[in-house]
Amino acid sequence: MKKKLNVGIIGYGFMGRAHSNAFRQVNHFFDLEHELVLKVASARNAERLEAFREKAGWEEAETDWRKMIERDDIDIIDIAAPNDWHRDMAIAAAEAGKMIWCEKPLARNGEEGREMVKAVEKAGVRNMVWYNYRRVPAVTLAKMIVDSGRLGKIYHYRANFLQDWTISEDLPQGGEGLWRLDVNAAGSGVTGDLLAHCIDTAIWLNGNITRVTARTETFVKERHHNLTGQVEPVGIDDASMFLCDFANGSLGLFEATRYARGHKALYTLEINGANASIRWDLHDLHRLEYFDHGDESALRGWRSIHITDAGGDHPYMDHWWVPGLQIGYEHSFTHQVADFLSDLETGATTQPDFADALITQDVCDAVISSGQSGHWVEV
Repeated sequence: MKKKLNVGIIGYGFMGRAHSNAFRQVNHFFDLEHELVLKVASARNAERLEAFREKAGWEEAETDWRKMIERDDIDIIDIAAPNDWHRDMAIAAAEAGKMIWCEKPLARNGEEGREMVKAVEKAGVRNMVWYNYRRVPAVTLAKMIVDSGRLGKIYHYRANFLQDWTISEDLPQGGEGLWRLDVNAAGSGVTGDLLAHCIDTAIWLNGNITRVTARTETFVKERHHNLTGQVEPVGIDDASMFLCDFANGSLGLFEATRYARGHKALYTLEINGANASIRWDLHDLHRLEYFDHGDESALRGWRSIHITDAGGDHPYMDHWWVPGLQIGYEHSFTHQVADFLSDLETGATTQPDFADALITQDVCDAVISSGQSGHWVEV
C-alpha cells in the first residue's frame, strides 16, 4: 500500500496544467513509496477554476488559497501563481508545516527570496523550485559528462532563450495571461522569465557565476494596463544580454529576448572545454551533440547522441519506452516530481531547493542592476 500525499495547487495557467499532468503520471511510470492525490486546486476566478479542476482531475476547488494551506489534510503546496504571490504563499505554507513546490523564478528579487529561504529553514519543511530543464534526459547526461571530467578545463559557456510573442506594440500589460509584462507582478522581464532557466542550468553544469556585465532594453516604453485601464510605463526588460565570469575561470555569454521574430522557445546551450564540447537545443531536446578532440582525426566531428536508451546509460529513459522512442517537454516535470518523492524516501535534498534557487535569483538581480548602471556587478 502506497503512502498517499495530498497536494494543493495554486494557479490554473500553463504551469498549473504542466504540474497537474506530472502529478497524474508519476506513479504510472516510477516505482515509488508515495502516491500523489490531486486534492485541492485554488485560484481566484471560480468559473475558470472549476473548469480546470474538472479537466485536470483535482478533487476540490477553493478560491481562498489561505484556507487551502491551513487545511490539515494537505501535505504539499504547489505554487504555480504569478511571481508576486510566491513570497506570501511560500511563507504561509512553511508556517503551516507544508512541503512546498514553487514555480521559477523563486521570487521577484533576492530580498523576497531570502525571506522565503528563511521561512522554510525555520519551519524545517522540504521544498523545491521548478527549474525543470535540469530533468531533460539530454541535459542530465550533459551534467554527467561534465562531472566525469571528459570536457577537461572549461573555457566557455553560452546560452540563449529566444521568443517573439511580445513584439506587437498593441499588446497590453498586466492581468491574467499578461502579468509577465507587468513589472509589479513579474519583478523583471526576460531576465527572470527566460534567462533564469539558462542561469540555473549553467550554475548546475558549470558552477557559480561571480560577476556580470549586462545590457537590457525595453523596446516598447508604454502599454495599456489591463487592470488600471490606463496607458502606463513598461518596467520589464524585453531583451537582456550579459557576459559573466564563472568561479572555475570560464567565460559566459547569455542572451534572452521576446523580440526574435520566428522563435517561439529557442533555448540552446553550449560548453567548450579543452578536450571536448557539448551542445543542446530545446527544439531537439532528446538529442545531445558531443565533440571529442580525442577521436581519431580522420573521423573527428560532432556526434549526435539520441537519448533514448532504456538500458540505464541514459538518465530517466528506463522508466519510459523502448530504445529509439523519444519523450518530450512534459516529462521533465514528471522526472522532477519522481526525484522529489524518491528523495523523500531516502532523506536526500531535492535540488534545486529554495536556497539553491536563491543563487540564481541573485544572478538575475545582478544582471538587472548591471543593465541599469552599465557597470560590472559582483554576484
